[in-house]
Amino acid sequence: MSKNRGRFTPEFRAAAVHEVIGNSRSIADVARQHGIVAQTLGNWVTAYREAHVSGPESELTASERAKMKELERQVRELQMENDFLGKSVAFFAKKHR
Repeated sequence: MSKNRGRFTPEFRAAAVHEVIGNSRSIADVARQHGIVAQTLGNWVTAYREAHVSGPESELTASERAKMKELERQVRELQMENDFLGKSVAFFAKKHR
């Protein structure tokens, strides 16, 4: 075992994770800045995300959720139009024979 194991305080870990998640910085960049191994910081970030994510939409902002709902509505409309066009092609193909 390493002598340095567990030498980081919870406050230090939280601050490093916040820089990655809150400030959208890369794990390697933050790890380099704080003098820690990138894999270690990556483990902290993964643990934080697993502990604090309550659902797939919790990571989205309000505007992103609104955009997602709009895109889902457009997909439904396009699927209905596609179904209609498929049926009309089948109808005219049958009538043309």
